[in-house]
Amino acid sequence: MPQKLPAAIGSDAFINRELSWLEFNLRVLEEAENPENPLLERMKFLAIFSSNLDEFFMVRVAGVREQAFGDGAPQDFAADGMTAIEQLRAIAARTQELVARQYRCLRESIGPAMVEAGFSVMKDADLNAEQRAYVDTFFQERALPILTPMACDPSHPSPRYHNRGLYLGAMLEHEEGLGPKQLFAVVQVPQVLPRIVVLPGSGSGKASFLLLEELVAARLPELFGGFAVKSWTTFRITRDCDQELLEQESDDMLRLIEERLKARQRGQAVRIEIAAKADEAIAQRIIDDEDLHSGSEDPGDAGYDEVYRIDGPLDLTGMWELYKLAGFEKFHDPPFTPRMPPAFRQRRDIFAAIAREDILVHHPYESFDPVVEFVTSAAKDPRVLAIKQTLYRTSGDSPITRALMEAAEAGKHVTALVELQARFDEANNVSWARRLERAGVHVVFGFLDLKTHCKVSLVVRNEREGLKRYVHLGTGNYNPATATTYTDLGLFTANEAIAEDATALFNLLTGYSQGHAWQQLIVAPNDLHRRTLELIDGQSARAAAGKPARIFAKVNSLVDHQVIEALYRASQAGVPIDILSRGICSLRPGVPGLSENIKVRSIVDRFLEHSRIYIFGEGDEAKVFLASADWMPRNFFRRVEVMFPVLAEPLRRRLLDSIIPTYLADNTRTRIMQPDGSFDLLHPAAGEDPVRCQVQFMNETDLSAAAATKLPSLEDEAAGRPATAAGKARASGTRQRQGGLKGRKSRS
Repeated sequence: MPQKLPAAIGSDAFINRELSWLEFNLRVLEEAENPENPLLERMKFLAIFSSNLDEFFMVRVAGVREQAFGDGAPQDFAADGMTAIEQLRAIAARTQELVARQYRCLRESIGPAMVEAGFSVMKDADLNAEQRAYVDTFFQERALPILTPMACDPSHPSPRYHNRGLYLGAMLEHEEGLGPKQLFAVVQVPQVLPRIVVLPGSGSGKASFLLLEELVAARLPELFGGFAVKSWTTFRITRDCDQELLEQESDDMLRLIEERLKARQRGQAVRIEIAAKADEAIAQRIIDDEDLHSGSEDPGDAGYDEVYRIDGPLDLTGMWELYKLAGFEKFHDPPFTPRMPPAFRQRRDIFAAIAREDILVHHPYESFDPVVEFVTSAAKDPRVLAIKQTLYRTSGDSPITRALMEAAEAGKHVTALVELQARFDEANNVSWARRLERAGVHVVFGFLDLKTHCKVSLVVRNEREGLKRYVHLGTGNYNPATATTYTDLGLFTANEAIAEDATALFNLLTGYSQGHAWQQLIVAPNDLHRRTLELIDGQSARAAAGKPARIFAKVNSLVDHQVIEALYRASQAGVPIDILSRGICSLRPGVPGLSENIKVRSIVDRFLEHSRIYIFGEGDEAKVFLASADWMPRNFFRRVEVMFPVLAEPLRRRLLDSIIPTYLADNTRTRIMQPDGSFDLLHPAAGEDPVRCQVQFMNETDLSAAAATKLPSLEDEAAGRPATAAGKARASGTRQRQGGLKGRKSRS
């Protein structure tokens, strides 16, 4: 019998959100360390690790820092009991460990492997005559006109270093001429030039290159004529970029966002990265100027280190350029072309296909083209009267936004909800908003205090029987570029109840229209949180009554404490619960007397796991939902989100019998969460076939027929039943296609 859940759950039942995120980024780093991944894919994961860490400092660390040191900042406790200062200390200690591990991977594993593969990272002093002539010309013609040498003295105060800009700092000396005898100076490494300068002689599977900062540093005497360079170093500042709009007032949200983008470059410094062998006088000057805490000091109020001394090239996000070099395909994952969903293969009229049946599309394994075609066809179709579209993140040259402009110019009623507060995509969205407005699209920006994060497209078409509405709902953005690298699910439907709800949703977004009785969509901030708790508690009641019960949740993050407490109650009632959380998880699984029926998995692989899937119940009674929302307070209360049901039985079975079991069967890229918040990498047991879910999804020729050769269903998994013979054969085929993947085990 399950033990009764304690009346009051203590702080030790929760894992700190920020520390949990760092463990997620460790899982990214482990993919860089994994020698089974192709070489340039490993480099890609190093770059992603750095990019992730940048955003973490700009937003999360900046927020905790403000709590700790802001004027009159309340010393609130996190749910796990830590104060802001305690969190900063723990974050800094863990991040220092992870960054050291990242660069150790570069120096000791990826670096030597790249040399063996034919990549040469050159120093300026080692260039041959041809290479030196090329580099000198590059400097004179492309770099020198852009570079700005900046002296720092009483008449030239230290510049405001740009957020994430890469700089060279130098100590200079001279005997005669203008200026002091000794001088500190800086120069920004131009972001408009390539970080990787490919040298002559590259090609035929080999590449020699020079880092741009190395090229510039070797020519500092030319930049600072008359001075001798006594020492120099690279450094990089990360600033607080979490500029809130909630307390600001403006009659023009577009202008407010543009002002915020400028303010980002002026935010408080939260981290400095500097070369490990930097002249200490240079390092201390910058640290003091930026009012950063150094572990070598005793700041008293914090006792933590914001200085990261790097033994290697700073800012490994620049390695994306190396990843994209042409001619090195053998060091990448094998190319993959998404297949066309079966429902769209034979029908030229996309609306006829959707009118015939609901259609589920699984990206990136199935093409994003039907999503684009849904909007582009609507723009051209003379029977289409109106298009309504949410845009959270989209690509730089988006065919969807271009189609919206064409539709407006053709006289159709077009409304676009552009979310200007999509973090770090604001500039792109501001640009698109202005272009859409000029084309005649009705552009709205949602609410100042709520981000519009739902993904909805609505088309109104005049047909023989009257007006008919077609809807696309998704778990991911309307972005053709990321649709090839993110896993997401989209639903096309002409279901009238869903269409009425979608219409009401747009009326809410554009005109604050309220009071609609939602039939199928579950909307935040209205009732998504309440309904989620009800669905979880409903499974608890079923289990307590001896009835079959089941909860499955695939999320990006699980943080909301009320949801976690409801899951703990469900576990105590005997509900088997599977959580697949890519990133943060504040729940502790497997704790006796609390969560012994909860298993938490995480998958980090070639594609970014981004889809949100929620299952409540077993078999024919299982309620199946997809959503734009994670189980986080921000999704429940500070965003407009949509959770939508999958109603068509073939689509429900596809999720229950194929997609979800394939995720649960993965034993090569799945990591199992331990009660202490660490993760163990799963590996096949003796005699067990390796299953890598993303490879299996890629190898399936027709997912619509997957139920016929299914892996164990949710019901099978819960009951401990083995796979069907067809499922075993399918898994064996996967093993052969994967080339005998070897299992690995690691401890975070």
